[in-house]
Amino acid sequence: MSQRKPQSRRQKPAEMPETENDRIAGRNPVMEALRSGARIDMLYVGQESGGLQEIISLAKEQGIPVKVVTESKLTQLTGGAVHQGVAAEGACGTYVSLEELLERAAEKGEPLLVLCDGIQDPHNLGAIIRTAEAAGAHGVIIPKRRSASLTLTVGKTSAGAASWLPVARVPNLASAMEILKKNNVWIYGTDAAGTSYTDADFTGGTAFVIGSEGFGMSRLVGEKCDAMLSLPMRGKVNSLNASVAAGIFLYEAVRQRLAK
Repeated sequence: MSQRKPQSRRQKPAEMPETENDRIAGRNPVMEALRSGARIDMLYVGQESGGLQEIISLAKEQGIPVKVVTESKLTQLTGGAVHQGVAAEGACGTYVSLEELLERAAEKGEPLLVLCDGIQDPHNLGAIIRTAEAAGAHGVIIPKRRSASLTLTVGKTSAGAASWLPVARVPNLASAMEILKKNNVWIYGTDAAGTSYTDADFTGGTAFVIGSEGFGMSRLVGEKCDAMLSLPMRGKVNSLNASVAAGIFLYEAVRQRLAK
């Protein structure tokens, strides 16, 4: 696969990092948020909850207030989510600018990224983040509009991965793709008529665009892709869950990079 040459045109100024307030529920997501240094303003612990000493100690070491509440209050605070006796007021992750994401990726080798186009189901976004972090990807990019964000549900579904994996939230996904191209990142979309995913080279800078399950990629985003990939669909169902498709592409990239 041919590599892009850097272009000399000035890039857009970096966006200011953003944080979204929310409550993180569950022992593993809260622990991962504490370990990652995510901003947490308050830790809530159920009166009858045991086995939380490590979480409470870590919160106190970081100067985070710990408030003991009833189980019913904890359920109310978390909107009925499965909280396992603990919740944290804060964000399940901190947004970074696209430029910062690329800088971090460059420090670790050839970028491996996921662009989520219209993923509005927080469970799907959380699962994609979890898979991307497990595969060693360098970040996920989401648009500010028509997309799930770093909410409690995303943090819970990601099993804490949203506290570790950089997530950039950009005003316009198509414009972000142009910046990726200028940084030698090859962008792959998905289409049934595309090249088989096993025939493409993912050892250089790579970004996979994952579209929504209902509508797929938007027209403009599809036009900005460098190439289209297809997955073999041999059953009667002609589509996969967005997070499952992301996992297949990511681990093919992992396989190729390990072999290289």
